[in-house]
Amino acid sequence: MMRLATSEQIFEPYGDMPYSLRTALERGVRPAVGFQHPTEVLKDRDLTYDEKREILSSWASDASALRDDPRLRWLLGTAGPVPLDEVCAALKRLDAMAPAKDAPTH
Repeated sequence: MMRLATSEQIFEPYGDMPYSLRTALERGVRPAVGFQHPTEVLKDRDLTYDEKREILSSWASDASALRDDPRLRWLLGTAGPVPLDEVCAALKRLDAMAPAKDAPTH
């Protein structure tokens, strides 16, 4: 059981997912199915820069925060919460890998 910081609703885990896809999409959170840690998003060669940013931004979002410990983020599709600091570090690394403005983002 977990309670997200932006909701009074308590979510029961469904399988390996902390809450339903419908709930996540209603909250504007992009699922991170298949990723257990933010660094795995960075390493995925099939995602574009923009897709990586979208996933990591959803992970960092308050919509993914645990109410009882807002320093943790639990994104749909992950097995458990991850410290916000680790998500922010991945976003910083992604910024360092940002493509040039005139280059295609793929």
